[in-house]
Amino acid sequence: HHFGEIAGPDDIYLALRGLRTLAVRMRRHWDTGVQLAQAMACHPAVERILHPALPGHPGHAIWKRDFHGASGLFGAMLKPMTRAQLSCLFRNLNLFGIGLSWGVYESLALPIDPLPARCASDLDCPGVLLRIHAGLEGAQDLIADMTQALDAARGQRVCQAPPRRSRLTPA
Repeated sequence: HHFGEIAGPDDIYLALRGLRTLAVRMRRHWDTGVQLAQAMACHPAVERILHPALPGHPGHAIWKRDFHGASGLFGAMLKPMTRAQLSCLFRNLNLFGIGLSWGVYESLALPIDPLPARCASDLDCPGVLLRIHAGLEGAQDLIADMTQALDAARGQRVCQAPPRRSRLTPA
């Protein structure tokens, strides 16, 4: 309090309101995230999925021992692709926003540098690393959207997706 680090009343209200449905939303994020991660693991443009809830992940045994659930946040290592292909992938995503948030109701995807300046482990990523947050949309809808975007990028076709409308702009 002495340093001015206090939350405003509106922020507190929103946090308390969100806590009422947190368990339901987290279960949905987890279920959707696992389904999306499993589907993406089979796509030819994906090198590896980083999700500890999946049995093939190196930390899965520790995750099972220490956790009772997961969120919808995971990483997808893509096979090498050009900047144009990556741009094509993102232009073709319709249900995913581009962002860094976690826990929101919207699904998000963001390309990140897989080799940060400081890292606790060796991460051999030949291509781009996608940070994905599975929101509350239907799992099959997200899988279909991500699959068609990965297909478009992999096929190197000219992307002619219409510009995305803002969610705040009326149709």
